[in-house]
Amino acid sequence: MLPEAFIRMLPEEIGPERARTVLDALSGDPSVSIRLNPSKLTECPFPEAEPIPWSPSGYLLKERPNFTLDPLFHAGCYYVQDSSAMFVGELFRRVLDRFGAGVSVLDLCAAPGGKTTDLAASLRECFGDGFSLLANEVMHNRFGVLRSNVRTWGDPRVGVVSRDPSAFSGKPVFDIVVADVPCSGEGMFRKDEKAVEDWSPETVDFCAARSRRILSDVWSSLKEGGILIYSTCTFNRKENDGTVAWIASGLGAEILDLGDFSPVLRTEHGYALLPGFVPGEGQYAAVLVKHGTSESIRRADVFSLFKADLPVPPPDPYPAWDLDRKTALQYLHGDAIRIPDAPVGMLTLSYQGHPLGPGKNLGSRCNNLYPKDRRIRMDIR
Repeated sequence: MLPEAFIRMLPEEIGPERARTVLDALSGDPSVSIRLNPSKLTECPFPEAEPIPWSPSGYLLKERPNFTLDPLFHAGCYYVQDSSAMFVGELFRRVLDRFGAGVSVLDLCAAPGGKTTDLAASLRECFGDGFSLLANEVMHNRFGVLRSNVRTWGDPRVGVVSRDPSAFSGKPVFDIVVADVPCSGEGMFRKDEKAVEDWSPETVDFCAARSRRILSDVWSSLKEGGILIYSTCTFNRKENDGTVAWIASGLGAEILDLGDFSPVLRTEHGYALLPGFVPGEGQYAAVLVKHGTSESIRRADVFSLFKADLPVPPPDPYPAWDLDRKTALQYLHGDAIRIPDAPVGMLTLSYQGHPLGPGKNLGSRCNNLYPKDRRIRMDIR
């Protein structure tokens, strides 16, 4: 049951006709979508999936499979992400031609890692190893999820940190800052009952004020002439266009017009992806360029500067051994497995050619060395 105050507010925020469409959509089931890791997978493994217009690697699925029981998911071959949230990645790609090799990017509120991995794929396609992407998450319990997802994705130019936004103040080292700020979460209503319970007009006011504090703290870390991509998963004007207007006038930036993205709706200062108009749960995004020029600012090693955790190790030296699906799931579950035909000694165990993790084959059995914090906990039988 949606909050009555939200139902009354929505027509004022997006118009009566649009509000009716959104409210009808919110009474249905959430959509499900994935985004491929182009360095590992080029074809969607799910039949009848439909491409997402604003994501070259995104697909909308007909139904939700059990991702936990798919070894390709654990191998980082794709990421489960809301299709609306993928739009931030498209805006990011639209501004990359402003920069060259050595570009430095901060994903400020990065957990659980969907946008981080999207940014990483685009940066790698454009610049190879010539980029630095720092993914930050201030909440300790969410930071672990972010670090795990970045490790699974497997790009060595992505570092993770857990810092308050104020920790970045005073260091103009980033060419691009992506700020998917904590919000009132109207775009989570179909997926999270707690988002419905926690919503109120007061929550909207609080989130808008918090977003402006976060942006004020991080603003000096963005180089003059640098790009800010601001986004939320909510629909109201105060957290969206209102905050973007405040950034432009209060912090000093120009709002960029990147053209139309049909069927995405244009707002006064950005773009709105609303349930019922596009697949997905909803997203707002806008792009701004900071006043000034950054030509005289030297590039910095942001990983060293902020003591980033680079969770991807050097290439595994062990021989690879491919597992069938049943054995791969047993391995991911943490069970002892038998691979009598494999060489004795340390191995990199894989599925369909995609590495899963290490194991030590003793002949009669194989010691399972898959990290305990990443093991499947559900019954796999």
